[in-house]
Amino acid sequence: MTAERVTRAAVIARAGGFEAALESGDLPRRADVTMAEAVVLGLLRQGVTRFVVVLGHGSTELGEVLRVYQDAGVLRTFAVRHETEASHAATALRWVTGERVAVVTSIGPGALQAMAGSLVAASDGVGVWHIYGDETTEDEGPNMQQIPRAEQGLFLRLTATMGPSYSLHTPRALPTALRRGLNQVDHPYRPGPFFLLLPLNTQPELIKDFNLDELPVGAPPRLGEANPTTSYAEIARRLLDARRVVIKVGGGATECRAELEELADLVDGVFVMSPISLGIIPSGHPRQMMVGGSKGSLSGNHAMENADLLVAVGTRSVCQADSSRTGYPNVQHVVNINADLDAATHYARTSALVGDARLSLAALIEAVRAEAAEGARQESEWLAECQTARAAWEDVKAARLARPRLHDPVWDREVLTQPAAVHTVAEWAAEMRAVTFFDAGDVQAYGFQMSAQDEPGASFTEAGASYMGFATSAVLATAMSDRDWYAVAVTGDGSFTMNPQVLIDGVAHGATGCVVVLDNRRMAAISSLQIAQYGKDHATWDHVAVDYVAWGASVNGVNALFGGTTPEELRAALDRARAHSGLSIIHVPVYFGPDPDGGLPSYGRWNVGNWVEHTQELRHEIGL
Repeated sequence: MTAERVTRAAVIARAGGFEAALESGDLPRRADVTMAEAVVLGLLRQGVTRFVVVLGHGSTELGEVLRVYQDAGVLRTFAVRHETEASHAATALRWVTGERVAVVTSIGPGALQAMAGSLVAASDGVGVWHIYGDETTEDEGPNMQQIPRAEQGLFLRLTATMGPSYSLHTPRALPTALRRGLNQVDHPYRPGPFFLLLPLNTQPELIKDFNLDELPVGAPPRLGEANPTTSYAEIARRLLDARRVVIKVGGGATECRAELEELADLVDGVFVMSPISLGIIPSGHPRQMMVGGSKGSLSGNHAMENADLLVAVGTRSVCQADSSRTGYPNVQHVVNINADLDAATHYARTSALVGDARLSLAALIEAVRAEAAEGARQESEWLAECQTARAAWEDVKAARLARPRLHDPVWDREVLTQPAAVHTVAEWAAEMRAVTFFDAGDVQAYGFQMSAQDEPGASFTEAGASYMGFATSAVLATAMSDRDWYAVAVTGDGSFTMNPQVLIDGVAHGATGCVVVLDNRRMAAISSLQIAQYGKDHATWDHVAVDYVAWGASVNGVNALFGGTTPEELRAALDRARAHSGLSIIHVPVYFGPDPDGGLPSYGRWNVGNWVEHTQELRHEIGL
């Protein structure tokens, strides 16, 4: 089999791809292949040429296939040191560049760790293949590292809870498995992870005379415009009759800037963003009120609190995005545009437009034009009121930046505040046209609160799962990409220590980027939450000092730097990092304490802790 496999790989390489080799006839349409090789061929046909792997005894046959095809130059394999890191890096690659990628792990604990990381792709709608080893199908006795119970398909049951899954118990079922996976990872509206389980004994099983034409190709089709239960004209009249329209822009509205801007002018609406949707509407747009929700801006939350009609476009309305369903206390009606039925019908009193967001917006605009007596509305009291709130929000941020350093008792000196540090990095990254990843906690909140983004894709805030360690792992995606780009991960000390493997794997694979560690020796977001709710923090900090510069310098090839205690010193460190051809780490001590200038205020509600009773009571009182 090895010789035939090597020949097939060489044929595909010479032809420039699987499809070209098949169409030319150089690659025979029927072949004797192991199931593992058929999986790889099927993924190649779909354009998957990147495999991020932690191989083990549950993936030896698949690993051998990957070796042969990599030697031929058909695909690339990236061995990493942790399965969660593999999941994060693969997600970041697909999210930023659109390049298709697969995560490969062994059976058992490694697969569980990869699956935990897949929560990011599931939450944020990113299509990634997850390929895990699985227990053997002949049940000769418990397999090492399987779930130790006398039941079948337990790991399939686990993965199926996270997303669509398939276990290749029968090798000739492969085409169906690959089609279901393709429909998930390349879904035009709500992609996500697909879990393909390969039992240890079926991976090397030979499929005789396999018809390669059975391997599926072609992404599922897009939807058309929505067909509402009421007419577009009736919905248009509701919009025109409303006096305070807010348009909540979600990640599903990425391609809709022109339509959103036109609709807002016609109905005198203002925009409120989700963290994932920053840049869809430029930050300087006169109707842009920025992020709203539990950690939203003053202006974004003002618009949400005072609107009487909500237009929701491509948003799932997660708890922090709408203050645990209390974010719109005065809204009397919702126009919800989404390709997902559940998301489109999330609120009561809704006109649900289930279909393609751009096409549905275009149809709605046409109806509004037909119903409007005078075309676009003139500037109104509502717009002026919201713009006043936006100016006040900019003043709040400016006040924080005017005091970028505060004395911190842990560091026993003045150090940068987190808002000042995040702003310095974000501003520098924008100048360098770098891609910025903001990690969980305060780093994440300050990242989207301080944002002045004018195009989508300049920064990524993993707000769907708020997964600590995602940003650091994401830098590895620069090494896997066909594109040449520079990544900046802004992370807290807690998040960094959860996934520090990129210091090694980034050098091994040639990542180009920088990890900025904002260090306050605590989980500051949770400490602050505890203090706000109960007056004391508990078990969210320690006294252990870590020399992150020495840690980074201990890895040959890492450019380890101290970021200083002023914005100017931090910018200088960033410049030195960018001058380095590979991976850098910058350590920045930051302030934590009671001074309000050390952070940013919150304007929303959240259904946690001792706020629960009031928040839930308000939610049911609003009844939306």
